[in-house]
Formats: sequence, structure tokens, C-alpha cells
Amino acid sequence: MQVTETLADGLKREFKVVIDASDLDSELNKRLGDLAKRANIKGFRPGKVPVPHLKRVYGKSLMAEVLQAQIDEGAKKVVEERNLKPAYQPEVKLPEDESEIENIFSGKSDLAYTMSFELVPSFELQDVSGVELTKHVVAVSDEHVSESLKRIASQSKSWKGKGEDAKIDSGDRAQVSFVGKIDGEVFEGGSVEDAYVEVGSGQFIPGFEDQLIGAKAGDDVKVNVTFPESYGVPTLAGKPAEFDVKVKLVEAPEEKVIDDALATTLGFESLAKLKEMISERLKSEFDRMTAMKLKRDVLDALDKTYSFELPVKLVESEFGGIWNALTAEMQRAKKSFEDEDTTEEAARKEYQAIAERRVRLGLVLGTMGEQEGIKIADEELQRALIDRARQFPGQEKQVFDYYRKNSRALLELRGPIFEQKVVESIIGKAKVEEKTVSRDELQAMVQDEDEHDHAHDHEHDHDHHDHDGHDHDHEHHTA
Repeated sequence: MQVTETLADGLKREFKVVIDASDLDSELNKRLGDLAKRANIKGFRPGKVPVPHLKRVYGKSLMAEVLQAQIDEGAKKVVEERNLKPAYQPEVKLPEDESEIENIFSGKSDLAYTMSFELVPSFELQDVSGVELTKHVVAVSDEHVSESLKRIASQSKSWKGKGEDAKIDSGDRAQVSFVGKIDGEVFEGGSVEDAYVEVGSGQFIPGFEDQLIGAKAGDDVKVNVTFPESYGVPTLAGKPAEFDVKVKLVEAPEEKVIDDALATTLGFESLAKLKEMISERLKSEFDRMTAMKLKRDVLDALDKTYSFELPVKLVESEFGGIWNALTAEMQRAKKSFEDEDTTEEAARKEYQAIAERRVRLGLVLGTMGEQEGIKIADEELQRALIDRARQFPGQEKQVFDYYRKNSRALLELRGPIFEQKVVESIIGKAKVEEKTVSRDELQAMVQDEDEHDHAHDHEHDHDHHDHDGHDHDHEHHTA
């Protein structure tokens, strides 16, 4: 094997590799010899099939295996001998001329190809012990628990008839039957018998519930509405419709008393036990928001600290994932860049910066994790797989089978675990000041970031980078 470096420009490397035809032929003959010992072909005794016959029948398919093995071995040799660290799997460009390919397969010509890749950039890790972070925390209060109790009570409310002449008010529930028409024609799915409408709940098409206010049992009401542009049925989206509604019953909500009886109906021994459960859930919710905010602050601090050349193809891949998800979502919502008060050019520039940030932080976190010796235990990966399966009730087995058979998909589950471990390591060394804030303040902080990240983070479960081409513990994602 002869290797010649043909390009060394920044992170880019390219090599020309030539493998002698004699070496290819030698490898092919080894495989043919092994096959001759195992082959069982009609007309020949087992293990006695002549090698020339096998070569005529299986020569090309075996040579294809030889070529692939030699290319893989060549890539490994080039990287190891020069102590290089590719940012991704090297790209191989093989001959395309048919006669040249035929000569290679027939053993008349050497195999010559080019191999190119970019290196993982080298940078010096900075000491994180001087990083200053604020951990925003919310203490669960009696008021928080009381608000949750009221919300639970409202969700389990009961109803009582208002009387024959009582009119519908906002907050009431009406039993109705209706027939929907578009351009005077009844449309499929637009007719319902004895449906319950909670006026003001927003469960029906915008405008439908409001037009029932003031009606009473026995009334016929014409409701005119327009289906939203984003309505799930394309044939109805954006269409004006008229509904002939018959009001059959008007009910008002009965106020629920928050006591042990309510707790019992919800499956708890007492009101105290219900409050205890609510308090634990609120604490978990607040802790999750605290962790989200703190993690974002860690990533922001790292982003301000590091600046180095990035592998172009990693950035292109990251940008492609973000852009494809963004444009697909815009198409589903039937929105344009003008609707978002921007232009395609400005959006591309913004998301290019996001892609660069992700790749940069991914490389930094990967290098930090490697230096810290961070690993993903099998139990951690198993928990992540179980959590993913729970997201698809009734399809758990299919989810398990998919990840167990798809190593790349399984690798994506490792990424967030690895990233979180590195972030926690940084937090453990940094200067962290705890600050108590209100629930609304913390929610606003997290909401601001959610809105900022909404279009940026479509990739969180599918864009990960193997930064050294080999050690998949370095796979992670960053936003």
C-alpha cells in the first residue's frame, strides 16, 4: 500500500492510496482457499471444489469484499500511522471509469483512490473552576399547592342543570346536536348528536362556543365560523362553515369542595396525602426548570470561552438538519419567512450561527468528557431506552427492537446522557451561587429559552457527531 498526502490545508486532509494488484490477488486467493474448504456445490465432493471454478463463479463478489476490507484497513492505517483524529468517517472516492473498474476486479490493475476528511480541531481546555453560575431555585409554597389543588378540582368538576329557561353563560356546559355545512353542503364529520360543549374551554373551532352564549334549551342556533388554516383536515382548513345547532340541555358547574372526599375520589387516602403528592410533583417540576436554566448558562459560558476553526462538513450536516426541520415545520404550518418577520437569507445566517455553536460546543464537551474519563454505563443506557419506549404506549416492543437492531439510533440515546454528565462535572467545579426566585420568574427564564430554541432544537434527537471517528462515548448534542 502506497500512501501520498495530497492536501493539508487547515483541518482538511486528503490522501491518494494505491494498493497493488498483486496484494489484492493474494487476498482474493486466501478467501477462495477458505471458501474451497467449506463449499458444497452440486457435482463436487464437499471441500473439493476447484479454486478456478470458485473464482469464475464467486470471484467478483469476493473481490468486492476484498476491496472493501482493503479500503477500511487503509483508512485505519493512514489515521493511526500519522496519529490523526478525523472529525468524521473519511470519505473515499473510487475510480468511476468502467474499464478501469473491470481491470481492478480482474486483477489487471492496482486499486487507486482518494481519501479525504477533516481533523478534530486542537484547542486548549480552559479551567472551569472560575466560571460563575447562578442556580435559580423555587421553593414549593402552600400557595403553589393550593393553586394546583384548585386546578385539579376544576378538572374533576361535576355539572347541574340550570333549568328550562336558563341561558348559556361562559363556563356553562351545553348538550347540543349539530349539522355542519360548507357552501350549503353537509360535509363529512360535521354532524354530531348529543355532544357536550363547555363554553369558553376552547375545545371547539374558534368562535363556535361564543355564539352559543345566550341560548337556552330548545333553541336553534346558527353558528358561522371559519376553520383555522392549520386545521388537521386539509379539505376543511381555511374554509368558512355554517352549523345548525340544536341546544338540548344547559348545565352549570358545581363547585368542588377541596377535602378528604375529593382526595378519595382521586385515589388518595386523604387530602394530606394528595397535598404531599402535589408538593413532590411541583418540586420535581421546579428542579427540572432549574436544571434547564443552569445547563443553558453553562453552555453559554463555554460558547463565550472558545473560538476555533470548525470542520466544515460537521457544520454543514448540523445546519442541514436544523434547516430541513425548520422548513418542514413551516410548510406544515403554511407559514413563510415573511410571516415570521424575517427573510430566508437572514434565517440562514441565524441558523448557520446556531449550527456552528452546536458543533463547537459538541467538540468542547466531547474533549472535556474524554479528559474526565466520562463513560455511559449499560444501566444508564437501558434507562434511557425504557424512557424512550414509554413515549410510545402500546409500541414498546417495536421501539426496543428498533434500537437494539440500529446501532446508530442507540448511539443517539447515549448523546444526551454523555452531555449531561459533562455539564454536571462543570457545575461541580464552577462557582455556583444559589438564588431564590418566584415560579413566574423561573418560568419566564425557561420560556424565553424555549422560544429561542424552538426552531433551533429540532435536531436534539437526531444530530450527533462522532468527533474522533471511533470512540462513540463522545457522541452528544448541544444547542
